[in-house]
Parts: sequence; C-alpha cells; structure tokens
Amino acid sequence: MPTEVVMPQMGESIFEGTITKWLKKAGDPVEKDEPLFEISTDKVDAEIPSPVAGVLSEIKVREGATVEINTVVAVVTERGEAEAGKWSAPPQAESAPQQVAAGTEVVMPQLGESIFEGTITKWLKKAGDAVEKDEPLFEISTDKVDAEIPAPVAGVLSEIKVGEGATVEIDTVVAVIGGACSAAGSTSGGNAPAVTAAAQAAAPEAASLAAENGDERLRSSPLVRRIAKDNNLDLGRIAGTGSAGRITKDDVLRYLSEHGPGSEVPTAPLPPSQPVPLAAPAPTLAGQVVPLSRMRSIIAQRMVESVAISPHVYTVYKVDMTRIMRLREREKSSFEQKHGIKLTYMPFIAAAAVEALRKFPVVNASLQNAAIHYHANVNLGIAVALEWGLIVPVIKQAEALSFAALAWAMADLAGRARSKKLLPEEVAGGTFTLTNSGVFGGEFGTPIVNQPETAILAIGGLKKEAVVLTDAEGNDTIAIRSMQHFCLGFDHRTIDGADSGKFMSAFKKTLENWDKEIG
Repeated sequence: MPTEVVMPQMGESIFEGTITKWLKKAGDPVEKDEPLFEISTDKVDAEIPSPVAGVLSEIKVREGATVEINTVVAVVTERGEAEAGKWSAPPQAESAPQQVAAGTEVVMPQLGESIFEGTITKWLKKAGDAVEKDEPLFEISTDKVDAEIPAPVAGVLSEIKVGEGATVEIDTVVAVIGGACSAAGSTSGGNAPAVTAAAQAAAPEAASLAAENGDERLRSSPLVRRIAKDNNLDLGRIAGTGSAGRITKDDVLRYLSEHGPGSEVPTAPLPPSQPVPLAAPAPTLAGQVVPLSRMRSIIAQRMVESVAISPHVYTVYKVDMTRIMRLREREKSSFEQKHGIKLTYMPFIAAAAVEALRKFPVVNASLQNAAIHYHANVNLGIAVALEWGLIVPVIKQAEALSFAALAWAMADLAGRARSKKLLPEEVAGGTFTLTNSGVFGGEFGTPIVNQPETAILAIGGLKKEAVVLTDAEGNDTIAIRSMQHFCLGFDHRTIDGADSGKFMSAFKKTLENWDKEIG
C-alpha cells in the first residue's frame, strides 16, 4: 500500500524545512531507512530516510521548496503494487520539465510557495538557437521577483509555446528543447524525468552548490552556502556558532566583515546609493500607448492600496552629514580593500535607522487585526531602482549585523536585484524601508508606506550649504557643511507626531555624532 512521506520536525522550535536535494527519483526502488532526500532548516541540515521499502512512486515537492512540517512530500509504494502498475508516474508539476522522445519540456517555474503564475517578459533565445545547460533562456516577472530562467539541458530551442507578455500558471509548458540535432517543433513522446527548470530557478542556493565547493559535510544552510560560493569563501575556515557547530548566516557575514571575500572576488555590485539610472524614453515611444508591464501593474496596485489603507503623515529633518562625509573619505580606500565593496553613505544611514528603530519600536511595528504588532527584529527593506521598475529586497535581522556585514548585505541584495537573481523570500517580511530618491538630485521625497509596514524613510540629496553654527559660549559662525534632508513617511493610525519626532531626533543625533567602528 502507498506510504506518505512527510517533512519531519527536527526539533520543537522548527516548523518548516527546505528540500535541498532528492537522492532518489520517481520510479527508483528504495530500502527502508535508505536516505531519500536532504533537508535544511534554520537549525540543522539532515538526510531523511525512507520509512518503508518499496518504490518512490511520486515526488510532490521539488528541490528548493520550503514547506511546513508534516507536509506530504512524496509517496513510496510497496514493490508488489508498483510492479502491478498500481502507481502512476508523477504529474508534470512534480518532475517538470519532462523528457520527451524528441525534446525536454521547459515549464513556468514556481519561485515561491505563494506564487502561482508568471509573465514571460522576454525570450533571450529564439526558436532554432543552440542553448547550453544553465544558460539564461527567458525572463519572467511575478508579483514577488523578476528572474532569468536557465535552460534545464543543452540542445536546440526547438519550439517556443508561450510568447512574450503572456501570463501563465506555474508548470505550464512554455518551450521545448530538442537534442543537438533534433528538428524544430518535435514535441511528442514519453515522460522520463529530466533536470527541473523550476528547481534550478527556485533554488540557486540548493545543496548542489555545496558539492561544487566541496563543503557538503559542513553543517550550514543553503543560503550560507550560496553566500560562500558568491564570495569564494572556504566554509571550512569559518567557525560555526549554531547547534552542533552549524555555520549560520551571521557567522559567514561576520567572517566577510572581518576578512572580506576570497581571492577570486566577483565584480562588486553597485551599492544601493548608486542605482542604475532610469533610461530616458526612446524617441520612438512618443505618441504611443504602451501597456503596463507586469511589475509596473503590481507597483501601481500596491501604491493605491497603501494610500487607501494608511493615513500618511510626513516629517522632514535636515541632518549635518559632515562628520560622516569626512570619515567616509578617510576610510573608503581601506574599507574597499578589506571587504571588497565600496563604502557608501547608505550603511551609515541604515545603521542609524536600525539603532533608532530599536529605541522606538512603534516605528518598526505593524497594525494587525486592531492590534499593534511590535516586531522582534528589524527587517530592513532597501528600495532599489531598476530600469524596468522598483523592487525592495529585505535584510533580515539587520540589528544583529556589524557595520561591514550590513554594508555587504546591502550591496549584495542590490546587485542581485539588478541582475534578477533575488529569491522570493528576499523581498518579503520587511518591517521598515529606506528609499534613496536623493541620488537623482532631489531635496527630499514624500514616499508611500510599503504595506504592511507603518513607516518609510526617504533619503534626500547630499549638498554643501552655508550653515550657522553656535559654539558652547553662544557665539555664531557661518560654515560650509554637508547637509542632507530625510523625510519620514508614517501611518498615523499607529505612529503619532511625537513618536516620529523622537525617532528622527535619535536618527539625526547618531549621524551627526557618529562614534562607531566601521570595520
């Protein structure tokens, strides 16, 4: 009889797990207690054994997916029933893309549990083109992220089934890749499983990366392994502070802040304070009516919803950034040499905001069901301007990061936002947002709150001004100082003017009297 295999609970405080690797494929025989799949949780990584002997008749959850404990992830059928044909091959959703006689079907991947459809925004190859395995094949947009989807196999793109601009449900077949010599348009045949495009796109930090780095035996999460791979780090050199010596995200970020990336450092992404300039409209667009893109439509919907939900109020403070400017000029060269990223003003601003949020938690809260939810952590959103829209990746538990680790996280997320390499969970769960409109020269902006947050801080342009300074004896002098406007937009349902004033005063004081180590 069929036996359901569930996501196990690996400890009292663990409520979900990520399947990082299937050690068997549908149709394979398995022995009782034989390792069936690998999981990663926020505490441990583990191999999960088969509860019975039989045949792995169905895989319900693909590699890279995170599910709650006790979720059915697979079915094992006793051998007698399997041989009698009483189990069916897994449907396309579990093993997509499918290998067919003349090609491999490429499907719309699921980039997160709450994502059920995607829009193909651009084909990077045309029918008849040769493609390599893992080469970017097409771009998609969802309500969480934009992403490039790689080819699951090498061959020839024999057929494109879904055109640019079309929105389809996950697991819909969008293209077919034939063999190196296959004829275009051949799509019929069997159903032998092949490499999963959805898994490739949804789990770039999966266990395969650990094998590439030779660190598969080290106890670490997929995210930790991805950070290590991106920065050419040897996890064997990093001391783990987690359970049983597990290397945590904080461990690897702390190591980066102290030692910087490995010798073969990838090109550092542009820091959030220097977003890619928005391209000027092409002259050919004059007089045309162009439909909203998927991302633009979602942004429009979210902005209207936020204005309708929250009564917005604004307070603007001018901050003397002269001390920060001089410190940055003095330390930027050594900081870049040590950490592999440019020292911008954004980490100073972020660190000051995090400190003020810890002092005044109502600004880091959310209104939920007629109650104020004071968040335990500061999950800092950083708005990143893209050529095709705007996205807000989130630095989780920002209050636990050192200055250098915070700077690295900001640069990493911004860079991957622009290269469409963010994961869905990296653009969710924010509690407070920074947006840097001043990079384009504006004095300050009045931003719209990023729901369900209750406040957002807009950063104005940094400019030199003549300022009246008063010394301890009350004497006034005029000096040239580097001044910057900051505008706090907040939800007046939860935050009063006094709260916003206290927050902004603390924020201003930290920046004007900066005395912290920057690593």
